[in-house]
Amino acid sequence: MKSDMKHGIFLAVLAAALYALNSPFSKLLLDYMPSTLMAGILYIGAGLGMEVTALLRNKTGNEGRESRLTGKELPYTLAMIILDIAAPVCLLFGLTMTTAANASLLNNFDIASTAVIALLVFGEKISPRLWLGIIFVTASCILLSVDDISSFRFNTGSLFVLLTCLC
Repeated sequence: MKSDMKHGIFLAVLAAALYALNSPFSKLLLDYMPSTLMAGILYIGAGLGMEVTALLRNKTGNEGRESRLTGKELPYTLAMIILDIAAPVCLLFGLTMTTAANASLLNNFDIASTAVIALLVFGEKISPRLWLGIIFVTASCILLSVDDISSFRFNTGSLFVLLTCLC
């Protein structure tokens, strides 16, 4: 396996591990600060991480050349910015009303929502196998979100975590 591929796999696994740690650690910190402040702190951390990445790219000479945004891409960019601000606020607000374990499991809905959004917005093809996965993930998330099965009442915190995935 090429060195670049091993490096990419390592970074993907590292990103997934750090993302998985987000909910439990955020849940602990939410006892000491409001969800909107916590979202801001997460953004500061992401910004610092990107700054370190940029510095490393400059030092190693792997700067690359970025393309300029076009007018056609502007609506997508603005939507991404707005939704990217809303997502951590929804997640952290949801974490205040549900367990970290539940939120971590519900974050898997991101897979299903991303696939369906790609289909609806960008015309991506979805294979039958992926549809089956979407159905199972969605059904699992519904089960995790129900507070009381007898009245089929949804947990508000779970709904905010699912909204995070849509964002």
